[in-house]
Amino acid sequence: MVAGSIAIEEISKELIQSRDLGVTEEGERLIELQIGPTHPGSGHMRIRVWVDGDIIVRCDPDIGFVFRTIEKLSENRIYMKTIPLVERPSLLDTTPMTIGYVNAIEKLMGIEPPPRAKYLRTILAEITRIASHLYGIGILAIFLGHSTGFMWGFGDRELFVELANQLSGARITYAYVIPGGVRRDMPQSFPDNVEKALRYMERRLKDWYKIFLNNPVIEDRLREVGILRKNDAVKLGITGPNLRASGVDFDVRVADPYEAYDELEFMVPVAEEGDAYARTLVRFEEIKQSINIIRDALRKMPSGDIIHPQIARMFNPLMKKIYEETRRVKFPGIFASLKPPKGEATARVEAGRGEALFHIVSDGSPRPYRFRWTTPSYRNVILFKYLIPGHRLADLPAIYGSLDYFPPEADR
Repeated sequence: MVAGSIAIEEISKELIQSRDLGVTEEGERLIELQIGPTHPGSGHMRIRVWVDGDIIVRCDPDIGFVFRTIEKLSENRIYMKTIPLVERPSLLDTTPMTIGYVNAIEKLMGIEPPPRAKYLRTILAEITRIASHLYGIGILAIFLGHSTGFMWGFGDRELFVELANQLSGARITYAYVIPGGVRRDMPQSFPDNVEKALRYMERRLKDWYKIFLNNPVIEDRLREVGILRKNDAVKLGITGPNLRASGVDFDVRVADPYEAYDELEFMVPVAEEGDAYARTLVRFEEIKQSINIIRDALRKMPSGDIIHPQIARMFNPLMKKIYEETRRVKFPGIFASLKPPKGEATARVEAGRGEALFHIVSDGSPRPYRFRWTTPSYRNVILFKYLIPGHRLADLPAIYGSLDYFPPEADR
């Protein structure tokens, strides 16, 4: 057994022994239940639980049902063709993933996108963060039997999906971020449409607090349920809103700024309770901060190019004309055989569900020699094993929904 496994076992014992399970010896009075992988409450995974009455004594998430071997696939594809691959697993939270992958390529190439492109990337990343949080909150709501919250979450999300569509030309998977910049500039009507959507969301958040967060039934289902202590969150390597809801003030956008985040004003919401309610509250507060970021980015956005001059010089006359007239980038064919210099590069981003880490090894060929990618859901899946034991079976969907765990993102 490796040292890391020993540490995890110790944490497991501490967490499980800290609860009064009423079980004298594991295995004597337990019933094994299997939830999923096709159960509507399991997502794309199987959850195995052992119960004593309706008290969960052990929980074992069985992941890998949507494994797509994206890292290995990328080693057989040119660099550009991996961009659409990395945005598939996270579904609504796609742009931070493409930013991380492309940032690693840009480090290998030794280039930086123009300032305007950085702002456009930041705006789209925050639009997808809001959409991702609304998706997660909607799923939590239906897990709790709050069908209005489910419909509101998916209905409000549609506004931000449409904004992403106006900016990128696609609703879910955009491939908008490219090495050296972005594919196209924002349309003239985009700032006004963004402002309308943000004002609507600000009004809507007040309704959300009334109908959902301040709902006594929702509070009873979430408060003091699935408590993740601060020290345990750090030991287990938890990331994103789940980490910040346990009192840890860490956000990659602040700790290691990328794109335009170091020029924008926003706060990092943190809660101390560490329970399911705190995790939900932090996500609502992050939506407010994303609204501030988008407004500030639109206000401070500089004019200028959206693609690095080194790439623009490769445009033929027709591509140059298209770029000047429409502000859209049509990549030269030479990018099909893009060959970053030999070396290694690492980039990390704060996606909606937490930190994502990208590592590329280049051998100078048109394909990555190695590509490794750690997603936030993969880091957070361990919480099923350590938060759920000791709770009633009815608390499982509440804890699951509060984690905003997304199986395809973990499986990759």
